[in-house]
Amino acid sequence: MSTSDARRDAQRVLDRCDELAAVSALEGGVERVHLSPEHARANEVAARWMAGAGMRTWRDQAGNQWGRLEGNAPGLPALVLGSHLDTVTDAGRYDGVLGVLTAIEVAGRLAPRAAELPFALEVVAFSDEEGTRFSTALMGSSAVAGAWREEWWDRADDAGTTVREAAAAFGLDPARITEAARRPEDLVGYLELHIEQGPHLEAADRPLGVVTSIAGARRFTGRVVGEARHAGGTPYPKRRDALVGASEVVLAVERLAVERGGIATVGRLQAHPGGVNVVPGLVEFSLDVRAEHDGERDALVEAIAADARRLCTARGLGFELAETHRAAGVYCDADLTASVVAGIAATGDADPLRIWSRAGHDAMAVAAITPVAMVFVRCADGISHAPAESVTLSDVATGLDALEAAVLDVATRRAATHRP
Repeated sequence: MSTSDARRDAQRVLDRCDELAAVSALEGGVERVHLSPEHARANEVAARWMAGAGMRTWRDQAGNQWGRLEGNAPGLPALVLGSHLDTVTDAGRYDGVLGVLTAIEVAGRLAPRAAELPFALEVVAFSDEEGTRFSTALMGSSAVAGAWREEWWDRADDAGTTVREAAAAFGLDPARITEAARRPEDLVGYLELHIEQGPHLEAADRPLGVVTSIAGARRFTGRVVGEARHAGGTPYPKRRDALVGASEVVLAVERLAVERGGIATVGRLQAHPGGVNVVPGLVEFSLDVRAEHDGERDALVEAIAADARRLCTARGLGFELAETHRAAGVYCDADLTASVVAGIAATGDADPLRIWSRAGHDAMAVAAITPVAMVFVRCADGISHAPAESVTLSDVATGLDALEAAVLDVATRRAATHRP
């Protein structure tokens, strides 16, 4: 494909990212959460673009949107391309979305030659990768992997609406959730293009990178319990200030993560009762812990919990930590990654940068049923989960060409090993 054609296709992808950014519950920003009206609208728009690329489309019982091109025979196993359409609050416009839209664009490029492919080509727009609404993550891709958890139905959002109630309002049948699961024998693999959400590609002056593995994450809700008392009348020796204790915990989280080479983040901290003249008696907080390897991550969790208890005990405070999410780390498949390397090499980078992903992705769940591999696209200053998220037309064009070349490399390898 000529440079001008690739840039034209990339501009269409970026224009569509802008169009989806307008499908938002947040005025002046981007927010599109699981099983919301905005989720439904985004699925409808994506389905229209999938159909325009020549695909048959459907929505599964987990709310994921799919498209499919048949290969050189009907009913072949599918190579799946995709990512997610849901967002965090006040999000950027490329996280997840860029992967879905480049997948649709690649499917459109390959549609005239689909009859030559030794597999079907599918595109998926996953729901609930972020977990913004119901305080979990990967629900859509977990359902596809046959790993739906029944307790998820009872999770409630801030308004008290449960997943079960939201699914029914969305037009899904909770009793049919298992229909979203795919069989391993019906899949060839899963390729996901995603912005890096980190600074390594920019620092190396590379447009694309190869993902070697995806860090496993654990998430918690924590509580520091003290005693609410009058701010003016309570002398310091009698104070059991939960916020001061929680502040020490937050500092310990950062210190231990840096010392141990992991990643740990307190993203939410709320003091109760919240009066300006009241010593806080309770602080609730979130904790997200990651590392390249699960053992390192788990050791970091234990170190944080032990240090937090020590700090709180010294101040006469209680400390509680409850796990809300756990996802095992995943290594990308060697053969499928070789196709990604070949795809990037076809764009002129013969030795692509290898990166382990600090962020979680739908590929983590899908890896339970099929091989996975990922392409990273450079993003400005590594900024993500924020309105300043940014990519360039040139990098998107290169990513499109690399993803298409990777699909064709998978086709060549599969044809060579599955001769009639």
